[in-house]
Amino acid sequence: MGAPTAAGRARSFSTIVLACIFVFYVESTFVPGLLDDADATHAEAAREMAASNDFVTLHVNGIRYLEKAPLMYWTVAVSYKIFGVNEFATRLPIVLGVIALALLTRCWGTRAFGSRAGDYAALLLSTGLGMFLFTRILIPEVLLSLFLGASFYFFLTALETHERWRWYAVYVALALAVLTKGLVSLAFVGGTLFLYLVISGEWRRWREFRIGTGLLFFLIIAAPWHILAGIRNEGFFWFYFINEHVLRFLGRRYPKDYNKMPALVYWLSHLVWLFPASLYVHVWLRDGIYWIRNRPAQAVDFAARTRLLCTIYAALILIFFAISTNQEYYTFPVYLPMSLLITSSLAREEERHSRSRLLVVSHLVLVVIGVTAAVVLFAGLWSSRHLPFVSDIGTLLVQRGVGDYTLSTSHLFDLTTSAFAALRLPATLAAITLLVGPIVSLLARIRGKHYAATLAVVITAGTFLLAAQIALARFGPYLSSKALAQDIASHIGQANKVMIYGDQAFGSSLLVYLKRPIYLVNGRSTSMEFGSKFPDAPKIFMNTADLRQQWQSQERLLLFVPRERSGEVDQLNLGCRVLLAQRSGKKIYTNCRP
Repeated sequence: MGAPTAAGRARSFSTIVLACIFVFYVESTFVPGLLDDADATHAEAAREMAASNDFVTLHVNGIRYLEKAPLMYWTVAVSYKIFGVNEFATRLPIVLGVIALALLTRCWGTRAFGSRAGDYAALLLSTGLGMFLFTRILIPEVLLSLFLGASFYFFLTALETHERWRWYAVYVALALAVLTKGLVSLAFVGGTLFLYLVISGEWRRWREFRIGTGLLFFLIIAAPWHILAGIRNEGFFWFYFINEHVLRFLGRRYPKDYNKMPALVYWLSHLVWLFPASLYVHVWLRDGIYWIRNRPAQAVDFAARTRLLCTIYAALILIFFAISTNQEYYTFPVYLPMSLLITSSLAREEERHSRSRLLVVSHLVLVVIGVTAAVVLFAGLWSSRHLPFVSDIGTLLVQRGVGDYTLSTSHLFDLTTSAFAALRLPATLAAITLLVGPIVSLLARIRGKHYAATLAVVITAGTFLLAAQIALARFGPYLSSKALAQDIASHIGQANKVMIYGDQAFGSSLLVYLKRPIYLVNGRSTSMEFGSKFPDAPKIFMNTADLRQQWQSQERLLLFVPRERSGEVDQLNLGCRVLLAQRSGKKIYTNCRP
């Protein structure tokens, strides 16, 4: 056998880097504890599903939770049955989704644009800030992206190979996407394929699409749960299809608990979520303009088909959620097509030019960003050098309430300079990485060592994400109530009532860790409201008068007070109360009873 080629060695190295990224994602399943709000709420729905063996109707705190499609909860419930109820079992399906999505991206990119583009697409997707941030919470976006991407990939390969099974795979993947996120999957796939077929002219091949038998496969997979859920839950069809799909899109969903970002801000934010792939967006824009001007009348090969479909797919998602109500992570499915498009241009630029000014500009921008961020981090570390380490970082933050905490990244704005005292290790690691990595990648790019330059960017991004994961673990007491659940468990007895003052989202992780019903004081709101109207809903809702009356009873009560409601509770004049525990401004009170 001959010596391995440079291309072979580079591909082997990229495989090792990708494997390290996957190990990092698996390792990050263990910490921190489940986060309050959506993360723990969704975990609780899966826990109650596993405990009750009811795989049709979701419940949270015993209340019907009818607003979500079930597939993600099925996977987590099965994980709980295998591994028990813990952080690893909760996050394992999401991590497997990340790995599968990266592998699909690599396979698709390699087939369309070559091995270099396929490697880059998988690596830059896996180290993207959006991919990292929005897989820290239990939401189905990565699974949705996987099934939508698989549906499109099988469609394009079916056009090329004429293999029958690939057509059926399109419908199966689409059905799984519908079970993951609902009817929006039909809008994305149907809208994208309609525009693709019209623009490409390949609608003339419609007889090959196995429409009749394919739709039968789709309905066999997607329909049963919807039918059973409708039969078992009166009002399901209105609440799920109209309220959660049509009215949510129009911004009239009840109850209204989402913000809407301005379209321009929403679009520009993808320069952050796609980073570091977005460093090369200008290369893709140049190629895109050329391709639009010189595109043949019909897509004649797999690369051209991929480029056209991914462009339509990405544009449709970005426009759809600019019109609709939105959260930062709603456009998660756009990461795959954008990664393919950007890295195809990046790989082509590297292969055509031994030294590229366009790519050098990208790395100069990265150096500016890296040095600026490193200076800020070092300044924060220096300013906090005399401050003692504080294990509870929540005591060092300031509640600024950006986006009224309905945006998933709202808590990032609560950081203060003094918080660096609790973040010295991750801040130091991030500062060194951002100072050294971009410079190394720039020098490699100037010397024409393209593969090394791009991989240096990937390694820099991966190391920065490692620092971010360490920082997230430090935020555990602030974002999760796991420690308080352990405090409650040490005082609780079967006769004790545990209560949350306000919406259950304030302390939803208590539900998962305590594995028992929790009463809600003035908490008949948001995701609890619709399900609470069913006649079999447990009597867990209390008002202020109920709280005052029970506080004076002989029964021992434990009241969880979120930091947002601390002042309000102080004014209730409940009488004698004892502070059992306090973490990050969240408190546990008990009444003065034996």
